Amino acid sequence: MSDLPRRVHLHEEGPREGFQIEAGPIASADKVRLIEALAESGLEEVQCVSFVNPERVPGMADAELVARSIRKRDGVRYSGLWLNLRGMQRAMRTQLDIEGTIGTSASEAFSVRNNGKGLAALREAQRETLAFCVDHGIAVTRGIVTTAFGCNLEGVIAPATVVERVAQMLDTMAEFGLRLPILRLADTVGWAQPNAIAAVVGAVRERWPELRLGLHLHDTRGTAMANALMGLQMGIDTFDSACAGLGGCPFAGHTGAAGNICTEDLAFMCEEMGIETGVDLDALIGCAQLAEEIVGHPLPGKLMRAGTLGRFRH
Repeated sequence: MSDLPRRVHLHEEGPREGFQIEAGPIASADKVRLIEALAESGLEEVQCVSFVNPERVPGMADAELVARSIRKRDGVRYSGLWLNLRGMQRAMRTQLDIEGTIGTSASEAFSVRNNGKGLAALREAQRETLAFCVDHGIAVTRGIVTTAFGCNLEGVIAPATVVERVAQMLDTMAEFGLRLPILRLADTVGWAQPNAIAAVVGAVRERWPELRLGLHLHDTRGTAMANALMGLQMGIDTFDSACAGLGGCPFAGHTGAAGNICTEDLAFMCEEMGIETGVDLDALIGCAQLAEEIVGHPLPGKLMRAGTLGRFRH
């Protein structure tokens, strides 16, 4: 049975997700230009940079400079990504909005590739971060399970494995008296199709019916929009997305790991279905065109070329 939400929250990740994987250097000023344009489009949250090892992710070597240079707009959250406490502490020295996060992987091999730690070591590191958040009064607002639908390094991921990882995450938070407001299930390398979305979301929701779920979808094999539609029909109301379809995971074990689901394309579908997004589609199209200009090669977004239907309606 369809359970469409009335409104969805789009968590824009293009500046971080996209610029971390581009081969050519992207000027810091251009990164700032895109972030500021996205903040003018009605999006409520823009993930700007990641605070990670610049030797592993050279495209994020200027994270502090970019974060420092943004002219912030009232009503917009400017967030960052980090994989450990050191990265979080770097973020805290900038003007970005800080919130605690906790993450795990359904795939042990991907955890090692992405975080440099197996799952047991990662959980210990998470305890250190959670203790820091509690000591400094930082709200822990989000959790994520990567490779929740499949992994290029380990293969098929069973829904029961995802449930097990979520249970471990929630147990770790409970040790510190914390509850998780939002859990994102990530199709990190693009294995998911609608039946897999239904199976994993259904399994997690059956165990924790009150837990708010979101989706982080990649379009590696062209299924991201179909997966989003399945999510919407199951009541999912928050999605990670990337302007123009920017991005990809540099540790996916596959050169074809495409970017996140395209923000403006997803927003267009939602608006056409009567689901509010709060964004200005024409402004988002302008952002997508700017992103393509900055990277200097075609990006996969569709709406940026076709436009909205407004001019055809009478």
